[in-house]
Amino acid sequence: MATSIATTAWVDPRAELDHDVEIGPFTTIGPHVKIGRGTHVMNSVTLMGHVILGSDNTIYPQAVIGGEPQDISYAGSDTQVVIGNGNTIREGVTINRATEKEEGVTQIGDNNFLMATSHVAHDCKLGSHIIIANGTMLGGHVHVEDHASISGGVAVHHYTTIGSYSFIGGLSRVLHDVPPYMLCEGLPARPRCINIVALKRNNFQPNVIDALAEAHRLLYRSKVGLDATREVLRGNERLVPQVNQLLAFIEGQQEGRHGRCRETRRAAA
Repeated sequence: MATSIATTAWVDPRAELDHDVEIGPFTTIGPHVKIGRGTHVMNSVTLMGHVILGSDNTIYPQAVIGGEPQDISYAGSDTQVVIGNGNTIREGVTINRATEKEEGVTQIGDNNFLMATSHVAHDCKLGSHIIIANGTMLGGHVHVEDHASISGGVAVHHYTTIGSYSFIGGLSRVLHDVPPYMLCEGLPARPRCINIVALKRNNFQPNVIDALAEAHRLLYRSKVGLDATREVLRGNERLVPQVNQLLAFIEGQQEGRHGRCRETRRAAA
């Protein structure tokens, strides 16, 4: 199937569009944009700067991808936004390209769902199968791991890491790293329990779920500390790989500053 471009769209002749791409009315595509096969860019979308879109993405009206980073240190270099395959990017979403402080890439993986008016700031790195609900804002340099879910109206502090299979409740203020497998919410957000819904939906074994629940109890209710938690779980034969991942994440978080393991990158920038 041939590429379709609405007559009222403006596509720079230097942009690279693969087969089966559809560009809607009043959309603007800049000269340094590459769009993969089967991607549908609806009306009134703006793709600017150095942007690479993979295949089978759907971009809804008023989204702006590739705008300059909202960082006063940015000096105009050719940084990028790189987006994978099968993503849904809803109305009014903004995704800024990176600064020069890290790798120069704002990156989004595959099969993510970014709901209306959510914002992905410069230098963010998103994995795959992530859901970000309406009006949520990711500050600069935030990392979100695979299968995380973030509810609406959440504000995430820059340099925060959000662990895999975690869930953040709506209107939360996220100042610290969010451990994997945890459900967090609040002002500021704190781990309240394990994300049991995601674990069951993704076919985690009952023994793994029980081990993670016990780890949460020891860490966040009994507050016995990392080393003691590890020894108790080892003695109960509950030190499964997912628990080891959780404990390693928390150890890294505690070694960072302000409850954020990647905050040391800020000092080095």
